[in-house]
Amino acid sequence: MNSQQKIHTTDQLINLVADWHHSNKSIVFTNGCFDLLHPGHVECLEKAKNLGDHLIVAVNSDLSVKRLKGASRPITPEDSRARVIAGLQAVDAVVLFDQDTPEKLIQAIKPSVLVKGGDYQLSNIAGAEFVIQSGGKVVTIPLVSDYSSSAIINKLKKTQNQ
Repeated sequence: MNSQQKIHTTDQLINLVADWHHSNKSIVFTNGCFDLLHPGHVECLEKAKNLGDHLIVAVNSDLSVKRLKGASRPITPEDSRARVIAGLQAVDAVVLFDQDTPEKLIQAIKPSVLVKGGDYQLSNIAGAEFVIQSGGKVVTIPLVSDYSSSAIINKLKKTQNQ
């Protein structure tokens, strides 16, 4: 499948997920900005995929990233970030979202497993309570040390100022 075919609108994704639920497939959901893709992202997504049949990745829109990370972000536009995530073998579907959290999207999709990086506490994971109450589980995956988009950006700034 072409990576572009993995990118869906919310309505398209909800229809696709309905088919997966009907086929008794387990759905894993995660989200993030994915501003500068690095090995930590890839490892987290690969581990997430191993927790179910289908992995959905919700990518924060440009407006959402600006609200969360500041006016200088994102570095990479939303369409490009979605395309790169969709190009990963572990990923089955990608959707952009404008909200600060994917809570409404999680409620619409009803994933079996909700995944976030190990820097999150259960109490801070949007949608965690809903997923648990729906019989699913929430999993945090340990971060790969020395990798973060912010650290890469800071290193580039430091190099540029020398």
